[in-house]
Amino acid sequence: MSSYNPADPADLVVSVDTPGAAGTVAAVERARAAQPAWSAAGAAARSAALTHAAEAVEAHAAELAALMVREVGKPLAEARAEVARTAAIWRYYAQAPYAPSGALHEPAAGEGMLLTRRRPYGVAGLITPWNFPLAIPTWKAAPALAVGNTAVLKPAPEGTACALRLAELAGLPEGVLTVVPGGAEEGAALVGSADVVSFTGSTAVGQAVIAATTARGVPVQAELGGLNAAIVLPDADLGQAAAHLAAAIAGYAGQKCTATSRVIAVGEAYEPLVGALAKALAGAAAGEPGDPATVCGPVISAAALDRLTGAVDSARAAGAELLTGGGRVERPGWFVEPTLLARVPAGHPLLEEEFFGPVAVVLPAADLDEAIALANATPHTLATSVHTRDLDAALLAADRLDAGMIRVNAPSSGVDFHLPFGGAKSAGYGAREQGQAALDFFTASRTVTLLPAGGAR
Repeated sequence: MSSYNPADPADLVVSVDTPGAAGTVAAVERARAAQPAWSAAGAAARSAALTHAAEAVEAHAAELAALMVREVGKPLAEARAEVARTAAIWRYYAQAPYAPSGALHEPAAGEGMLLTRRRPYGVAGLITPWNFPLAIPTWKAAPALAVGNTAVLKPAPEGTACALRLAELAGLPEGVLTVVPGGAEEGAALVGSADVVSFTGSTAVGQAVIAATTARGVPVQAELGGLNAAIVLPDADLGQAAAHLAAAIAGYAGQKCTATSRVIAVGEAYEPLVGALAKALAGAAAGEPGDPATVCGPVISAAALDRLTGAVDSARAAGAELLTGGGRVERPGWFVEPTLLARVPAGHPLLEEEFFGPVAVVLPAADLDEAIALANATPHTLATSVHTRDLDAALLAADRLDAGMIRVNAPSSGVDFHLPFGGAKSAGYGAREQGQAALDFFTASRTVTLLPAGGAR
């Protein structure tokens, strides 16, 4: 299996042998054999190991950022920020082994005590995408390891080099964190053999993962992306809103599950917002990801480029108005211009599917009620941003929007790693990721009753 540079498709980043189903199951069994000792090592040992991982990431920050730029086309400024966040996540979860793992309760009657404890499942199977090739593997692996599980990570093929280097730098004991490179065969084998599964990826693959794990009675969480909206009210600071929206549409070529793909302008906000946003997107031209000034780099593959430009051409043929962008960038690599469309007909795929690129559709709404209805008119409700100076309107939207994350006067694409992360409806399944929610997901609750043994005292 090979991974290539999306900004220079002739550049082979890494080529590795894949283990197949049997090799993946063998990796899970090695992790299962290592798990009792890892769990029994105690809080201090696990905390020190995760702290070491954070320190190693920090010590190799420049190398890791450059690798992300090369392997997944992440603009340098975002790559540096992801490295810093990755180290911060390891440090955050390095404190978790010292946290209480349960509670003490009084019995309903008589002597004794009741305990609740949270215990690790065993082997955590982690399947991660290429777009955050360090942060997402870390925010899955770190909490799983902190509470005493071992982990087997199957990264997306396009992020293989990043995952392998991350695990190497973490320097954990043999079998505690294993990377299994591969594709569907390896992913299916991991889902079929791990004791708890965390998945981030496409809706179609995620639904298959959910079906397979639930059939086995194995806990699963799945983050399946989003068709995210931004609601802009007339009282908003439209210049600030346009800047936030441009960042959420064009940043990393729109290849974030929290990127904005539908802009809903309320009432009189429509005309000035469209002008300001089109100008902002035109100024975020796709460029070389290694340039610190670049916001929009390449998309991940030739297939992604074809799908995006094909969708834009299809919308225009159906009567949509192209406000800016819309074409391929004539340079080596897989680059597409940040694009804004208006009057896209109802039912077009751009209004119903996640395209994972720097393309957005602007929609008018007469009032906030209509804007909320439009934002909710999708099963892929991960993140929605609301732009307004009106606190009442912000609170109303926060109460009525279906999205798992609602951000007021901020881009839809931001994530705070210490808070729960996940979508609503078909955008997510199972427990939330990140923060305390992740620690709960990777452990099972046990209730223990302790009564006196009896006899003379």
